[in-house]
Amino acid sequence: MPGTRKLGRASDHRDAMLRNMVTSLLENGKMNTTVTRAKEVRAMAEKMITLAKVDSLHNKRQALAYITKEDVVKKLFDEIAPKYKDVNGGYCRIIKTEARRGDAAEMCILELV
Repeated sequence: MPGTRKLGRASDHRDAMLRNMVTSLLENGKMNTTVTRAKEVRAMAEKMITLAKVDSLHNKRQALAYITKEDVVKKLFDEIAPKYKDVNGGYCRIIKTEARRGDAAEMCILELV
């Protein structure tokens, strides 16, 4: 795990949540979430994109071990990673939006650059 934020979850729940959020981000290219979750998801998503820049069987298997959908891994290796071939990091952008109604949590939009 890249960060040390616990996000109010048990470790197995937190790992599953981050895996699902990374899969969703890579599938849709954009998501709306809280700032603390976005910082954790950004770290893992950037690791997956960096992994996919080298198209090898080992890297595909490592990505499949983390990302929950096979078609998202195919999209990652075929479409997303070649777009960032000459970029060294900074593949995601966090744009802060207004506070959430109800609990006033800081919300943001996490998107691929």
